[in-house]
Parts: sequence; structure tokens; C-alpha cells
Amino acid sequence: MEDFIPVFAIFAVFGTITAIVVGPSWLKSREKREMQATLRHAMDKGQTLPPEVIDALTQDVSRNLPSRSRDIRRGVIWLAVGIGIGAFGLINDLSSGGSEWGPNVGDGLLGIAAIPVTIGLAFIVLSFFNKNKD
Repeated sequence: MEDFIPVFAIFAVFGTITAIVVGPSWLKSREKREMQATLRHAMDKGQTLPPEVIDALTQDVSRNLPSRSRDIRRGVIWLAVGIGIGAFGLINDLSSGGSEWGPNVGDGLLGIAAIPVTIGLAFIVLSFFNKNKD
């Protein structure tokens, strides 16, 4: 019985993470399937679709289109995350014992910080090429 507790704990942790990530997308796809079945049934009976229904169906598509402000916002957030990781590496290096930086400045965190900084800069550059303003 005592051997079962760690296995249950591992399944509970990863099961919870999986449920949080997969659950909403599964529920959304199920809702879309039911809506499509309802619309298909109505169209088979010869009913016309009101403009409100068509607007509601296309609203989700237009909301997910990239725009300049959304790209700038994502770029700034990624840039801030990278700067935060780099600053943590530098502060951690200074607080670990010396008043000057040693040969291992940042201990690899500056290299890791380069990834979100590059992603942020890419989003900011893409915002200049994006024609959708919102």
C-alpha cells in the first residue's frame, strides 16, 4: 500500500496538468462540433441562417488574427522576460561572493535569456510588417 502513494502522487500531478491544458480545448472543440451539427440540421431542413449566427461563428476567426498591437504586446512581454532572466543571472553572479564579475558572468542564464529576447525582437519586427491594426 505504501508503494502506491508515490505512483498516485505522480499521476495526480501530471493528470492535473494535462487536464488543465487539454480540458478547455477539448470542451471548445466539442462545443464547435455541436454547433456545426445544429447548423447542418437546420440547413438540411431548408432554414436560412440569421446574420447574428454567422457573425458569432466568424468572430472567433477574426479575433485570432495577428495585429500590430498584439505583436508589439507579445514582443514587449518576451523582451521583458529575457531581460528579467538575464538580470537574475547577473544579480545572482554578484551576490554569490564577489564585488566583480568573474569569468563565468551569468553562469549560462545570459545565454538562456537570449532566447526570449530574440523572440521578443522578432515579434516587434513583425509588428512593423503586419497590416492589421486591430
